[in-house]
Formats: sequence, structure tokens, C-alpha cells
Amino acid sequence: TLAMHLHAGVAEMRRMEKPVIAQVHGVAAGAGMSLALACDLTIAAQSAQFIIAYVKVGLSPDGSSTYFLPRLVGPKKALEIFYTGDPIDAGEALRLGLVNRVVPDGELEKETRALAQRLAQGPTLALARAKDLVYRSLSESLETQLENERELLGLSTLSEDFHEGVQAFIEKREPKFRGR
Repeated sequence: TLAMHLHAGVAEMRRMEKPVIAQVHGVAAGAGMSLALACDLTIAAQSAQFIIAYVKVGLSPDGSSTYFLPRLVGPKKALEIFYTGDPIDAGEALRLGLVNRVVPDGELEKETRALAQRLAQGPTLALARAKDLVYRSLSESLETQLENERELLGLSTLSEDFHEGVQAFIEKREPKFRGR
């Protein structure tokens, strides 16, 4: 079914080690909004709108929206969004934490590509570990999460990227990370 494919895609995005960035222009409605919420980072054009209207047509919410929306805005605000199905403009989406940035419509693709290139040139191993830690923190106890941090920090100190980062800092130059 369509829902099964959508759910599998969302789960795969979450498992990916690489950052997943959404760029939203126009209207992101239903599953489109769900996909934007599921991404690690979301950049929206000023004219973008977000709509979850499942309930308005007699459906229960789907597409991972009931997982991500309450985690981003809290249960009360999530229920209001689900119940009313009212459009959310880009500015409100930014205020609610649904998007990371709002940019002028004509700058959306340029800004998204610039961010993607910046991240791709960075310490990708450290980015993957940060993603893993942040998402695991949503279901772990404090003690377990502190252990997770300790473990991955220890592994990170053994990486070539860490040694390159330190050396570049000492030499006052930009690091050349290789994802190792």
C-alpha cells in the first residue's frame, strides 16, 4: 500500500547516517508535510504552507505525522493542528520548530544546496554520530544516553577526522575532513 511505502521511506530516512534536508515551497500537505517533519533539517520558502488535513476528510493522521509533530510542538499543539487542519505559514512553522530556516522564495534552492554542501564537506562521521545520539535520546534514559555519548565520543577520538580537526585548529587552517 501507499502507506507502507511512505512509512518504509520515513524509517529509512531516519536510519541514514547522512543528514536529510527538506526544502519546502508551495504547499506541503498531508504526507508532504509528514515527510518534511521527518527530515533532519527543513528549509522553507517564505510562501510555503504546511497543512495536515487528514481529520478534515474523515481520516486519522498518517505518514509519520503522529510521531514527529507531537515531538516537535508538544501534544496539545499537535492535537490542535490535527483537529483544525488549519494551514500553517512559513513564519509560524519556524516559530513552532517545524522548520529550521525560512528564506526568500527565490533563494530556496541556493540556500538548501549551500547547507548541503557545507555539511558534506564537514566531519561526516561526527555528523552521523550526532544524528544517532539526538534520535536515540528521544527514547533513552539520561544514564543510558550519557553512556551512549561517552561511547561515541571515545570512538570519535580515534577517527582521522578528529585528528585532522585538531591539527587544522592548531595550524589555524580549514580542516579537510574525509569521513574516516
